[in-house]
Amino acid sequence: MDREEQEDTTIYKVVVNHEEQYSIWPADRENPLGWKDVSKSGLKQECLEYIEEIWTDMRPLSLRKQMEEAARRPTPPPLAVPSDEPSAATITGDELVDRLCEGNHPVEASLRPEKNVQALQESINRGYVHIKFTDTKGGTELGVRLDNDLSDLSQADFEKHNGIIHLVGGLTLNYVQVRCVADIDLNTLTGQGHLEPVET
Repeated sequence: MDREEQEDTTIYKVVVNHEEQYSIWPADRENPLGWKDVSKSGLKQECLEYIEEIWTDMRPLSLRKQMEEAARRPTPPPLAVPSDEPSAATITGDELVDRLCEGNHPVEASLRPEKNVQALQESINRGYVHIKFTDTKGGTELGVRLDNDLSDLSQADFEKHNGIIHLVGGLTLNYVQVRCVADIDLNTLTGQGHLEPVET
């Protein structure tokens, strides 16, 4: 291998791309797309030594600019929260719980990989369904462990895909124990639902 490299008499040129990354390329060939000459050519070792000398920062140009911009505009430190107060995340979570406990909200049965009545029925049979509150930012999907005594499937016909199912189940949302109550129309797999706080 060393002998081959010693006998390599090809003349190379140093090329650079838009990210200011350097490489070598045979001088008699057209540059690859996106690369341009930097007016340096010679034997392979000579070109590599030149690159080593001038390419002192290996970060791509876009990354360097991004880091420089971040250094100029440092992100503000997080607001200090007294230790005896709940964290900001918990406050936000409590607000979400409070909001979903007030009145009814649009919901849908969240099913994967296919959203159909059969998949919903299988979830109900397993005693665990996912209910998505669609009017929250990004949608809030909750995994609900069903309470068979409180849920009511008597008004639904799963084979004909019609009727309303009344689902009730418990979960913990942001450290708060709640009960999810949802009425789902089998025809659309959507409906109305809300949360109820559970007294502990």
